Amino acid sequence: MVPDKILHFHAGPDLRLASGALLKAPVTAYRSMGRLNAAGTNAVLVLHGYTTGPTMLEAGANVAEGSWAELVGPGKPIDTDRYFVVCPNMIGSCYGSTGPASLDLSTGEAYGAGFPHLNVSDIVAAQKALLDALGVTRLAAVAGPSFGAYQSFQWAVQYPDFVERVVAAVGAPWHPGAPGTSKAILADLAADPGWEAWLAGDRNAMLPKLTSLRTATLTRYGVDAELAARIPDAQERAAEVARLAAEWAAGFDPMSLVVLMSAAETFDLRGELEAIRAPVLYVL
Repeated sequence: MVPDKILHFHAGPDLRLASGALLKAPVTAYRSMGRLNAAGTNAVLVLHGYTTGPTMLEAGANVAEGSWAELVGPGKPIDTDRYFVVCPNMIGSCYGSTGPASLDLSTGEAYGAGFPHLNVSDIVAAQKALLDALGVTRLAAVAGPSFGAYQSFQWAVQYPDFVERVVAAVGAPWHPGAPGTSKAILADLAADPGWEAWLAGDRNAMLPKLTSLRTATLTRYGVDAELAARIPDAQERAAEVARLAAEWAAGFDPMSLVVLMSAAETFDLRGELEAIRAPVLYVL
């Protein structure tokens, strides 16, 4: 069985955010594998990282945190012969779920820089609405890397009676990064020559900037070493990294970088960990 490559969409009820703002009918895009049992108890929620999406289930996926194709599937650690896997795109992102590139139902225009502040708790609340609509009554597990680990911990605290197991990889129950990163990202984007044209509606104006950012991210995550066995020639590897970066840049909305980092910066569960009732597999 391969991941369902067709994105499904769930328009949830209006979501009152932790900030007090109201997000009207937020849409959550998702992919799935396997089948939900009659009791609704065999679902596994797989959650993606900061700049990726449900394609993380695919072999060879262009995701900085790495494809989970070897972990999810028939006979694999998350066995889709036993479990119903749901991999949603978190709200605030740009792979089908409501985010800065989406239309604000109040104005008929894209949210853009006016997208409301999100907390990780808001992201999880939207996912809970999706699972309720799908008939999931209890999660056999919630798992994810990086920002997906943040969400996994949040699930365990926010819905402790709903989650049986937690797998948090290369993440933490709080954001260890420097404060003010989201503001720095916004300032960096706004300083780019293409920013004003992008704000005016030219979706391609920020492609060079995003490509440069993605190249730096992939390099930091060790893409050169990962590609070395398949592409021994250094120049050919550099060309492949450039291709991967350009592919990502063509599909990612720059304001999602700001919105999701802002959510990450407010994430801190250190005073709430006693609420967790599920066993946790914490992989660093």
